[in-house]
Parts: sequence; C-alpha cells; structure tokens
Amino acid sequence: MAIMPRCGGIAAPQGTNAAARYHSVVRCFYWLFLVVAFVLSSAAWPQNLPDLGESAQAELTPQMERQIGDSIMREIRSDPDYIDDPEISEYVQNVGFRLVSASPDAHQDFEFFVVRDRTINAFALPGGYVGVHSGLLLTAQTESEFASVLAHEISHVLQHHAARQMEAQSKVQTASLLAMALALVAARSNTQVASAAMATAQGAPAAVFLNYSRDFEREADRVGFQILEASGYDTSGMPTFFERLDKATRLYDNNAPAYLRTHPLTTERIADMQARAANAPYRQRPDSGEFQLVRAKLRADDGRAEDAVIFFRDALQDKRYVDEAAVHYGYAAALVRAKDFKAAQVQIDIARKFAPSYPMYETLAARIKTESGDVAGAEKLLAAARQAFPANVAVKYDDAAVLQKLGRNREAVDLLNDLVKQRPRWARVYGLLAKAYSGLGNRTQQHRALAEFYYLQGGLASAIEQLRFAQTAGDGDFYTLSMIDARLRELRAQQIAEAKERKKW
Repeated sequence: MAIMPRCGGIAAPQGTNAAARYHSVVRCFYWLFLVVAFVLSSAAWPQNLPDLGESAQAELTPQMERQIGDSIMREIRSDPDYIDDPEISEYVQNVGFRLVSASPDAHQDFEFFVVRDRTINAFALPGGYVGVHSGLLLTAQTESEFASVLAHEISHVLQHHAARQMEAQSKVQTASLLAMALALVAARSNTQVASAAMATAQGAPAAVFLNYSRDFEREADRVGFQILEASGYDTSGMPTFFERLDKATRLYDNNAPAYLRTHPLTTERIADMQARAANAPYRQRPDSGEFQLVRAKLRADDGRAEDAVIFFRDALQDKRYVDEAAVHYGYAAALVRAKDFKAAQVQIDIARKFAPSYPMYETLAARIKTESGDVAGAEKLLAAARQAFPANVAVKYDDAAVLQKLGRNREAVDLLNDLVKQRPRWARVYGLLAKAYSGLGNRTQQHRALAEFYYLQGGLASAIEQLRFAQTAGDGDFYTLSMIDARLRELRAQQIAEAKERKKW
C-alpha cells in the first residue's frame, strides 16, 4: 500500500510512549481522511480499472495529486523527524533525479526526502513526493540496492497508483475505507493496534483493497526495473535487496520490517525480479563516495554521541569497513557531536587525504572550526570549497550561515537568493535569509522570507500574517511590494479554498 501517507510519512520512533504513538496514529488518520474525503467528494468514479490509469486521472488529475501531495508535505516538513540536512537531502535528490531522467515520463515533477526512522521503509505520495527512512539507507548494502527502492517508488508515481487506488477504493463504503486506512497506518508502528482496527472493517472491501495493492506492486517492480536498467545502476540490486528483506521476515516473525507491511512481497515477485536481472546485461557499478559518506553521517547522528564514537573507533580498529575514508569522516562527525573538536580535526584531516575530495569533507572541516570558535577560518575553507564545488548547495548554505555569523549579511543574502533559485522548496534557506535581511535592517524582505519559511512548514496563517507585516514595513520598493501583494492574494485564495473543503468534510 505504498501510496498511503503515514503521518506525512513519519512513524512514532522506537521507544516512544503510548500517548505519543496514539498522537502519531491520529495525525496519520487525519491526513488519510483529508486525502480520501477530497477524492471521494470530487465525483463518481468509472467502474473499470484501466491498465495505465487514464480514466482515474480524469477524476484525480495530476494537478489535484500535486495539491494533495503539497498539503501533506507541508505537514511533513514541520515534523522533527524530517531530515532537513542539505547534504543528505541533496544526495537522495541526485539519485532520484538520475532515475527520473531515465524514466518514461521525465517531465513529472519529483521531490525526494528522508525522515529519521530506523525502520526499513520508503513511500510515494500523490504528486511526485518520494520519502525514504534513514533505516533504508543504512540497510542497503550498495547504492544500486538503494536506487532500486527509489525506482520502485518512482514507478508508483509515474503509473498514477494514487489515482487508481482511490478509484478502486471508491467501490467500498467510506466508513470501511477509513477503517482500513487507519489499520494500515497503525500497522507501521503497532501490529496489535492494526489487527484490532482491521477487525472493524468489512472483510470483502479489505480483500479488494489488497488485491489492487498486489497488482500495483507487480507493476511498480516491472517499471522500476526498466528505470533502474536505463539509468545505469546494477539491476541485480533489486532482487538482492528484496531477497534479503524476505529472509529477514524469519527473524522478525510477526513484526516484519515496515517495508514488507506496506509493500507485500510474494515468491512470484522475487522470482520475476531475479529472472529479469539474470536476462539483463551484466553491469557492475561501484558505489559513489557520497553513498558511503551519507550513510556514515546518518550513523554518526543516530543515538547517543558516545555510542557513535565507539562504533566508528571500533570499525577502524577492527578494519570493518568498505570505505576507510567514510569511516574517518563518520568518526569525525561523531566526535563533533561529543564536543571533542581536537580529535575530530585529526580524523577529518585523515579523510581529506583520500582521493577524490568531496564537498562533505570541507563542510565538516568548516563545522569543526566554527564549533571551535574559529568562524573566520571556517569561512575561508567554505569560500575555497565554493570555488572547487560551485554547484553544491550544502557548501553554499554553510558559507551563507558563516557569513551571517560574521556580520557579512549582504554577501549572505546574495548567496541565499542564488540558493533559493536552486531549491525553492527548502524552508531552511528562507529562515536563514530572514536573519540575514534582519541584519541588514530590511524589514520588508525579512517578513517576506519568513512568510515562505512558515508556508513551507505548514503555517499558512502565519505566512499570510508575515506578508501583511511586509506590506506595512515601510522600506520596500514598488517591485518588491507588487510581488508581495501577488503572493498574499495567492495564499489567501488557498486559505479560502481549504476552508471550503473543510466544511464539506
């Protein structure tokens, strides 16, 4: 059931108390209700399920799918488990866009993101949003394995499974549909809650729902395999990863990995992927350095800092690694968390001696200097990194943050405005931009940037309020005020439309 949102894609973390889990499930149910109600209220669905979803698209158009996805994403971005890290996000985006460029429909808009969750899972939302758990990146043993999961999720979007699943579900009663939705969301964190919730739903509709889901999974396998092959990744990564998950079920017993609960595997599916890989041309593709560095960064940020330090120290001592440079990098990142900056400097210096050089080395080296109090030294490193890696968004963002700390707000504003063009949906950039404009005393632009920050974080009312402040700040030129007026009209229209939809529900 890959297209169903799970609390904006985020499950309650391991160890959370019952109240927190309940809150997480309620929020998931709320968003599922919005999606289902929005679709079911639009029109009656055709009775025949098409092969490629044309009639479903006639009712749930790509524009409507995007609106639904946008609404869910604004909720996701405000969740503390959403990983708003420029380097991790950029890596996943790059892998995703490489796959999309090799897909049958390269014109579909996509956004790829990561949520902090140790479970193995990935999901596709309506409108081209694809999320992965940090646990998936840490579990995948090769970059091709990780890419195979992304290709599968991309296929769910390209085949418009959201629209088609809603079409299939419209054949059952709304109450049963919502009960099943709650059960499927609950299944991601608590199988006992799921069983109780599913018992309240009618058996026949549940069977219809699951049958369609299997069809979509097979279709996503087929299209995803084609995308994986066309993009140059090792196609054996797909059956290898799913085989490993299937074997893991023997260890998990009734508490299978989240990915298997939302993407039910069958022997037939695994055999089909194995056959396709066996017939495909042999291609051995080495992992990129970024793959290993991103995994090291995720591991360094997971759990207690002391445990992360021990993990990387032991890995180096026992020579348990695929990429030694990545282990030194992860060790340095863990030591920064532990506030041992001198030891961290030693480790990042070792990592930087390996070839080739990566932007992530430079940003971590600059972070060590910043945390140690040498902000000017950090800026020198980042300025040089910008020359070496002019398109890298993380280097630009970190340099802008350091420039802002140094009071060089005009340079920071120029850099951030350039970054906004590259990543217009990145809330963090607008937040830093607002600080830089504040440092310049430009209140109009400060409130304008804050409006976009709040909007992307799900605060529509707060965004409108900031635009009103921008209108009356008194230091905006005619061109800027015209853009603010236009944006305010757009957000007010959206607020009215959403209020009307809530009355229907």
